[in-house]
Amino acid sequence: MKKIMNYKKKETVKLSKKAQAKKAAEAKNKPAAAKPKKEAVKKDTSQLLGIEAKKDSNFSEWYTQVITRAELLDYYDVSGCYILRPNAYALWEGVQSFLDARFKAIGTQNCYFPMFVSQAALKKEEDELHGFEAEVAWVTKSGKSDLQIPIAVRPTSETVIYPTFKNWIKSHRDLPIRINQWCNVVRWEFKHPVPFIRTREFLWQEGHTAHDSLENAEKEVYYILDTYADCYEKLLAVPVIKGKKSEKEKFAGALFTTTIEAFIPTNGRAVQAATSHCLGQTFAKIFDIEYQNDDGSKSKPWQNSWGLTTRSIGVMIMVHGDDKGLVLPPRVAPNQVVIVPICMKNSNVEELNAQANKLGDDLKAKGIRVLVDTSDAKNPGWKFNHYEKMGIPIRIELGPKDMEKHSVVVVRRDTCSKQPVAWDVLAHTCSKLLEEIQESMFQRAKEQRDKAIVDVKTWKDFVPALSKKCICRVPWCNCTTCEEDIKARSAAESAVSSSDEEQGLSGAAKSLCMPLEQPKLEEGTVCFACGKPATVTALFGRSY
Repeated sequence: MKKIMNYKKKETVKLSKKAQAKKAAEAKNKPAAAKPKKEAVKKDTSQLLGIEAKKDSNFSEWYTQVITRAELLDYYDVSGCYILRPNAYALWEGVQSFLDARFKAIGTQNCYFPMFVSQAALKKEEDELHGFEAEVAWVTKSGKSDLQIPIAVRPTSETVIYPTFKNWIKSHRDLPIRINQWCNVVRWEFKHPVPFIRTREFLWQEGHTAHDSLENAEKEVYYILDTYADCYEKLLAVPVIKGKKSEKEKFAGALFTTTIEAFIPTNGRAVQAATSHCLGQTFAKIFDIEYQNDDGSKSKPWQNSWGLTTRSIGVMIMVHGDDKGLVLPPRVAPNQVVIVPICMKNSNVEELNAQANKLGDDLKAKGIRVLVDTSDAKNPGWKFNHYEKMGIPIRIELGPKDMEKHSVVVVRRDTCSKQPVAWDVLAHTCSKLLEEIQESMFQRAKEQRDKAIVDVKTWKDFVPALSKKCICRVPWCNCTTCEEDIKARSAAESAVSSSDEEQGLSGAAKSLCMPLEQPKLEEGTVCFACGKPATVTALFGRSY
């Protein structure tokens, strides 16, 4: 008999063998006590290298992962300001090289003006135009001392440069003046920042010119607009629409503003990609700029200003990137080709690496930008994923079997397609393939953009089209009060996704531009929004 202590009664109880067996069976069949749940540990994704978010389902997170994990950008402790890493700056240098040659072709000279604007100069413009007063950052202290007169940080440089134009322009022989500077500007916007797209500090070029006639000024405005369009389409493979801004959207003080508009199909947002302004004689009057003609009479010059920013990098990423990361157009890619030797067990590593370097030299001799990765710190699979994420247009794989065949495997980044290529035709094949990739990327983006442009004739179809991530091509009265009403009504009627809310984007629509290529309006056509006679065809959409 087994003895069991009954602690409650403080006595020993004897159990029969039958009772003991019954108790043992009960204990065996009794469900085990539930183990306490472990506290959920939040996954640390800061050191992850690949892209986890999907572009179509979580665009905001996808974009953040791409720009950080593809080593383009680092965050900074001042909101709206970012660190451009070498990979991003190399892209900006590609844009600079393309534009600089085109600017200099018409006699533009590069220069640099101070980043600080005197209060007096800025006030002179703001009293007349009220252009950037809400976005100006002011320096009010020097050390611990208050400045007697605050100094502004340039939001743009009209007020910095045009007082100097007054000194430089004395005679009609001094015209035209064309200067450009590559610099940074600060616009202290209070909208939610989007890296590259909408930031408080950004890099740009700003051209400022003066002419002896409106005709000459206008000619330059459209030359610059064409240059900007070519930069996006021929260098970045991003399709754009050339047009004029409405009175409400034009640059403060401008006679008219021309623009190129890009489009992000994934979230249905338009982006003002660059602008070229004809300023007329507005600033010449504000800053008292005039010159003497041959007959001794005085005239005021006609002026232009134009600019393109690092926003171009963000647009390119958004348009071309995929779930693996960046997809770089070959013409702007810092490295157009990467060669990765595949070292297997018992491979002759020295021979593989030597051949990889030789092939790299052959490509460089043809003007192709090449990276040969013979490092042994990472395996080939890691390198493949890494260079896909970085967006290099062509990857060349060279393994032991390829050595035997005197060939390589060539992989396109844009389509991920593979093909074997013999060593002796590799340079020619890559040159041809890079051009094919460039054109293919542009055509694919253009097709996506064109599908998103829909014709809308009445208001009832307008907001539903916006909700389908489209740009609306509409007959419009070109009236500022109507435009303001369109923005208010579309905001009130729109449903905004959570990702849009996170990015501070509204459902409101605005006029993007009136395309330079205007279809003929049929007689009796009315404005889609107010019903008044339509005078233009315009593009409206949601934008950054």
